[in-house]
Amino acid sequence: MHARVTLPATEHYQFLRLLGEGGFGQVYEAWDAKLCRSIAVKRLKSASAPLRPDSLLQEARLAASLKHQAFVTVFSIDGDGAQQSIIMELVQGDTLRQLSQERPLSVSAALDIVAQIAEAMEEAHAAHLIHGDIKPSNLMVEASGKVRILDFGLARQIDPLATESLAHEDTQGTIAYLAPERLQGERPGAPSDIYSLGVVLYELLTGERPFAQLNGLALAAAHVQSSSALWPFPPQIDAAVVALVRMMTARETARRPPSMRAVREAILAISGRTVQPIQSAGIASAAPWRRFARLRTAIGKIGRLTPASYRASGRLTLLILLLATIVGLWQLHDSDQHGKPPLPPYSETATMQSGLTALRQFDRPDSSELAIRDFTSVLEHRPGHAAAAAGLSLAYSLRYASDQRDEVWLQRADASAQLALKQDDQLALAYVAQAWVRVQQGHLEQAVPLVDQALKLDPLDLYALNVKSELLLRMHRFDEAERGIQAAIAAYPQERLFADLLGILRYRQGNYPAAEQAFRHSIELQPDAIQAYANLSQALLRQNRGDQALRVLQQGLQIRPNGRLYSNLGTTLFSRGDYVGAAQAFEHAVSADKGSPGDYLKWANLADTLRWIPGRAATSRAAYAKAAELLKPLLEHAPADPTDISRMGLYSAKLGEREAAARLSRQAVAAAPSNADVHFRAAVAYEINGDRAASLAELRQAETLGYPANLIRAEPDLMALRRDSGYYIALHNSPPTLNESAK
Repeated sequence: MHARVTLPATEHYQFLRLLGEGGFGQVYEAWDAKLCRSIAVKRLKSASAPLRPDSLLQEARLAASLKHQAFVTVFSIDGDGAQQSIIMELVQGDTLRQLSQERPLSVSAALDIVAQIAEAMEEAHAAHLIHGDIKPSNLMVEASGKVRILDFGLARQIDPLATESLAHEDTQGTIAYLAPERLQGERPGAPSDIYSLGVVLYELLTGERPFAQLNGLALAAAHVQSSSALWPFPPQIDAAVVALVRMMTARETARRPPSMRAVREAILAISGRTVQPIQSAGIASAAPWRRFARLRTAIGKIGRLTPASYRASGRLTLLILLLATIVGLWQLHDSDQHGKPPLPPYSETATMQSGLTALRQFDRPDSSELAIRDFTSVLEHRPGHAAAAAGLSLAYSLRYASDQRDEVWLQRADASAQLALKQDDQLALAYVAQAWVRVQQGHLEQAVPLVDQALKLDPLDLYALNVKSELLLRMHRFDEAERGIQAAIAAYPQERLFADLLGILRYRQGNYPAAEQAFRHSIELQPDAIQAYANLSQALLRQNRGDQALRVLQQGLQIRPNGRLYSNLGTTLFSRGDYVGAAQAFEHAVSADKGSPGDYLKWANLADTLRWIPGRAATSRAAYAKAAELLKPLLEHAPADPTDISRMGLYSAKLGEREAAARLSRQAVAAAPSNADVHFRAAVAYEINGDRAASLAELRQAETLGYPANLIRAEPDLMALRRDSGYYIALHNSPPTLNESAK
């Protein structure tokens, strides 16, 4: 006899033993002393305590309204807001998880189980109730063979996010059965229940769930990116059964069976039992399912032929042709009905190359979307394609950098990189993808060994060379960056990426003529690369060649609108005192259609300009607040980045946060003592704070390190300082002349 579990006393429930524990709480067998019956009591974990009792009661009422014998009866909900318990029918039997581990199920037994579940869920869906967490551990088979459905509706009502948590100890046990749209944040619905049941059927037929070797983010990425069309099946499984599973687990909801009734009827048809014609559940895109309905009977008959009859009648060839027809129909989708031309023949090599090319052309419109499309297509055809998973990770990282720094894209990039490494730990591109994720996360030191491993596997990998050079530049390891960039240029003399990197290195070293030369060479290599025009304009402005900078920016805008071009145009006009014109350019730079609304620097530039236009002070302050809001998560990722620290210090000063401005400015200067730009921002922040002595000291250091004198003279926040005799003494070691004083 089981020892009784020691629990707080209840009114009339005697707890006998712990039956199990899940994401929501513990389930106990208990004795109801009042009604003299065995029951099950689910005591919710404290994390679920804030649930509104009335909402939980309403869900229990809806579940109790279902009459199908598969549903476990909920008797009541006891307790208060601090501790709630669900009193329900005690079901005796084994879960599908236990059954599948004990012995393999026959195809007929698996189909019978799924047909029972589909019949019950048909009733639930008709009542607008969704389970949301169909998986083997929530399905029990009694000794009689009757299937019972556990935890109905409770997953969704108790904690809508619990079944998607990536921190739970049994994460892979839930993620493995979630539909792709649920992993992407959509609410559960009838199609997601159908998908989950399809995965259960797949596991019953094959003995393991899809991607059994994966878990966590890698498992989620595999489900989102792959296609069940290529999940492996034992050769003895009938073609009609395979087709049903693949339709139930189609990534697009419109390609799944239109209802649980359709699933059940398909199973009965495959089993040779008579059913009524399948009715669409009102889903307009049920045409693919109807094509399956027309073909499934013939497939089922052929699938049940013996090998001898194949040889005798030649029907093995017919089966192969018929299966090929199914695949062709799915690929054509509805093109026959809507007049759409068939898709061109698929080429894995061409599609991969197209995606990689899109990555290299990152500054073109929709480059990340094109890369995502191509790599996803490869993964749909071959889910285990490690290089496509790595490329998809790089595309997601690119999307993160260009799309308001949405953390979802970075999480997807990380998951895809992990998946690529699991699939092939000898693939250089997989290490490149993981390294670039670490760079975007601000974990620069962690990125170094990853990109080094990529270069060890392939010393000439273009993407590894690019990431390594970018990484060294961010770490201010300029000597190493120089060697790496020069080696990359020697290997790829016609690749403009490395010409750009050389220009960026020279710019950060304060060698603006050499930076100009490198950026002009980049334009020669690829005349439509917008980034080179933006970079070249900055190098010209630093040399006090504003007219030429404006000309270069117009050349870039003639190619296409771009946020960096508008931002640099605003900077150039600002340096000339044209604040109204600069504001118009910066407004384009932060617009959704022409610029980058997620770029904090562009908002800060707009704010700087609006400060000097009468009547725009409030708008300026709002723009500074927006810049600080966008910069904050970047600092959380890379808290030691001196450039971002110095900018946050400057924005704090302009928002009137004097203490934060001084602290951040000191921190930035200490982290980058040889960076002229960091010293200049500190000088401006100190001047706004009213600390003239500190401002003059930082300004002197900035000029010594090569900060352009024309930009110092153009900074309006230093106007009062430039009238101070200390300015000339600090910068020129002499007081101003009569003419200079007059100016």
